[in-house]
Amino acid sequence: MAFVKGAWRILVAIKDGLVLLLLLLFFGALYAALSFSPKPAQKVGSGALLLDLDGSIVEQPAEVGAMALLSGSGPETKEYRLSDIVAALDAAKDDAKVKAVVLNLDGFAGGGQVAMARVGKALDGVRAAKKPVLAYATLYSDDSYQLAAHASEVWSDPLGGVAILGRGGSNLYYKGLIDKLGVNTHVYRVGTYKSFVEPYIRSEQSPEAKQANQALADALWQNWQDDVAKARPKAKIAAYAADPLSAARATGGDIAKAALAAGLVDKLGDEAAFGARVAQVAGDSSSDKAGSFASIDLAAYVKAHKPSGDGQIGVLTVAGDIVDGEGGPGTAAGDTISDLLLTALDEKDLKALVVRVDSPGGSVMASEKIRGAILQAKAAGLPVVVSMANVAASGGYWVSTPGDVIFAEPDTITGSIGVFGIIPSFEGTLAKMGITTDGVRTTPLSGQPDVVGGTTPEFDQIMQLGVEDIYRRFVGLVARSRHKTPQQIDAIAQGRVWDGGTARQIGLVDRFGGLEDAIAEAARRAKLDPAKARAYAIEKKPDPFTEFVQSIAQREQEDASAPRDMLARQAAAQRGWAMQAVSDVKALVTGAGIRADCLECRGYGAPKQQSAADERGVMALLAGLWR
Repeated sequence: MAFVKGAWRILVAIKDGLVLLLLLLFFGALYAALSFSPKPAQKVGSGALLLDLDGSIVEQPAEVGAMALLSGSGPETKEYRLSDIVAALDAAKDDAKVKAVVLNLDGFAGGGQVAMARVGKALDGVRAAKKPVLAYATLYSDDSYQLAAHASEVWSDPLGGVAILGRGGSNLYYKGLIDKLGVNTHVYRVGTYKSFVEPYIRSEQSPEAKQANQALADALWQNWQDDVAKARPKAKIAAYAADPLSAARATGGDIAKAALAAGLVDKLGDEAAFGARVAQVAGDSSSDKAGSFASIDLAAYVKAHKPSGDGQIGVLTVAGDIVDGEGGPGTAAGDTISDLLLTALDEKDLKALVVRVDSPGGSVMASEKIRGAILQAKAAGLPVVVSMANVAASGGYWVSTPGDVIFAEPDTITGSIGVFGIIPSFEGTLAKMGITTDGVRTTPLSGQPDVVGGTTPEFDQIMQLGVEDIYRRFVGLVARSRHKTPQQIDAIAQGRVWDGGTARQIGLVDRFGGLEDAIAEAARRAKLDPAKARAYAIEKKPDPFTEFVQSIAQREQEDASAPRDMLARQAAAQRGWAMQAVSDVKALVTGAGIRADCLECRGYGAPKQQSAADERGVMALLAGLWR
């Protein structure tokens, strides 16, 4: 009897605890809902449109789940939609309330040359409307300076300056580690330049990959210099970038003064001094905080000037890694994107389709699923126009093949027409621990692929033949799309990556132009007036609760600060790329077996958004390897 009473007391205590917990959660949520209000814009009638870009500019911001935000495992930085920034700047040109545009680039993580050039063009439009554009950062890097070059006044902190690194850098090669661990990597590929698999089978770049990568880096670097020189002719950018040591020596190591002497910046001053200068142009703030000025909040301004989105030109965005199954924005999930497009075709009166591609590729199956949905739009009589952003390579080019016309930019990275597959097996690793395998078979493919006992020669040959077959299909798709022979495409394929300018010369793209040009072309092909054409975004609608939680989380991040000095900034950037590399390794092990993917393409945009959970995963992986 005593036992029953004790058990009953325990159950009652558990029940009371659960009820109390639920009540606390309920009243906590109620308090948050009642106390929450969106971050308000400052109550000013006019002022400076403030682009405080403490994050990266992307084609399509990634979806972050409410639970990740509530648990603190969400992303560490923000993502800003390129089209939102461009729309805000275009509206600011003719808005009498906007006295100036201010760029605060202290926490800016970049976004790729195509995005930077497009925002730069919008900033030029603001300046053409006789409105000042003022930029500030402690330390400018390549992407942030490409934006700042389009400003009418560029400021730097006296302890900062301009650090131009140029294009290029190192990739990780894992063959030494793989050999040490005894892992056997089974690689199936087609393409002389298909260098994605090289980190797993080599300790350095092959001569062919190095030649192609150098040509790509040189072309993009020249385009970057041309854009900056055109925007800021007085800046001695070529000499400064070519011999930064001499520039630093001339000022005794004072990088800020070196940038000032080279004409890269106009003024040196801290953030308070910069704010005082902006206040002279845009007006004073009601706040007494040093460096404050009358400002207009970007998010509120974007919301007020966002297009209605009820147009007849569907815009389908394929952004991020192309993966099988379903996924949110920022990831090109084959099932999700194809379902979104087919639903839009069924429910909306669309007259044309624009496919905006910003992807290095990924799963062949998912790429084909997206291409199939686009073909259904063509079968329904819709003109299809492709608009390439920073990257449209491998699977990103695969989904572009249905286009009637392909737009790209000189800085677009495209091509990489090649296919590969890779499977690790661990018989060598197990042997080091004294573990062996044995079994029985009824066919040459029994138990294959055997990741603990190794693959059979028959399996390897079948896989290689399959990859070669998919490569022939890929080349055939491109040949039909570009009205060339398979032999002509094979000569420029082989997995090689091209810059947009060269891609146009060899016929992989048709014209130079951005998303607006593609929408106008789609309207013309649909017999609509391009001046009146409006876009309809074909993408997953945001979850209201997630938006609510994200708004609260962003308010909590306001005081977070990015590293500002050169060493800390570069360390943070390299950490991001290192985490991207680990993410790539994980994708190869857990992702699609046959891939149309591009490794080198990932080095020319903003690092993939990382979270605290990602960092913990990376550290655990490294610790495990160390042990």
